[in-house]
Amino acid sequence: MTMTSSGYVGRFAPSPTGPLHFGSLVAALGSCLEARAQGGRWLLRMEDVDEPRCSQSAADDILRTLEACGLEWDGAVMLQSARKERYREVLERLKREDLVYPCACTRRELADSALAPDGAAIYPGTCRNGLPPGRQARAWRLRVDDATVRFDDAVQGRRRQDLAGEVGDFVLLRADGYFAYQLAVVVDDADQGVTHVVRGADLLDSTPRQVFLQRCLGLSTPHYAHLPVAVNAAGEKLSKQTLAPAIDDHDPVPALVAAMRFLGQEVPPDMWRLATADFWVWARTAWQLDRVPRSRSLAAIFLAPNAGNADRDANQRVGGPKGGTGQ
Repeated sequence: MTMTSSGYVGRFAPSPTGPLHFGSLVAALGSCLEARAQGGRWLLRMEDVDEPRCSQSAADDILRTLEACGLEWDGAVMLQSARKERYREVLERLKREDLVYPCACTRRELADSALAPDGAAIYPGTCRNGLPPGRQARAWRLRVDDATVRFDDAVQGRRRQDLAGEVGDFVLLRADGYFAYQLAVVVDDADQGVTHVVRGADLLDSTPRQVFLQRCLGLSTPHYAHLPVAVNAAGEKLSKQTLAPAIDDHDPVPALVAAMRFLGQEVPPDMWRLATADFWVWARTAWQLDRVPRSRSLAAIFLAPNAGNADRDANQRVGGPKGGTGQ
């Protein structure tokens, strides 16, 4: 992912549903270090478009933790919750161009549909040619037709998805009135001038939808790099729901060092003893994207094979599991 120093724009876009945990730190660290390695800008966006699940207190907590970890972003923090009119403007354009249509289907009605790679139902096209008699629109979907999307991922390699067969027409405006993530992220990346997206591989299967929507809107497609997702000993993605512990704001270096190890970087012994500023001096020179494992998920085991007692103590302070299998 090489680019001129003036052209690279990366970003980190967490959802403020809880405190920053190790899985989110991995994405933040990887995206920031790659942006700095390319002499580029690194932006911060709060993806709070799903407002019922998000909170301002969680957003504030994430900002404090990022600052404690020494992660410095460029410019103001973007809030998706403040951009509803912009999303509505784009949706109205898609309506005028007959690229979207109203849908009356409920989740219960779609429950027996086949599943897409990310676990969502493959839409069978029930409302594609008009709403059933007596039914009212609940959502708006983007027409996919027979699209096959291909893109190159800097970590995961060449990707291909039969969007029509594996996903179907997908939602841009939800039944509850909130805009879907797929619409918001495409519009935000374009409006912020994002050229490179470095994020977790849990979003790999939804990327073709974003690429397709970018093409519908005549937008440039960013370069993508999807990092392995951190899972616990049970193989579950680290999250608020799986009780992932928050990063320690008072002593973040052990977690930062653990994240570097997780991302396949060469980490000298006793790095966790460094001050935060010294960690960043080292990390900026040590970072190599091509060392990141080409896995979609990895167990969040932070110990190197030859780790000593001090590193084991550091692992316990991070809150990571002491064993288990990969995801």
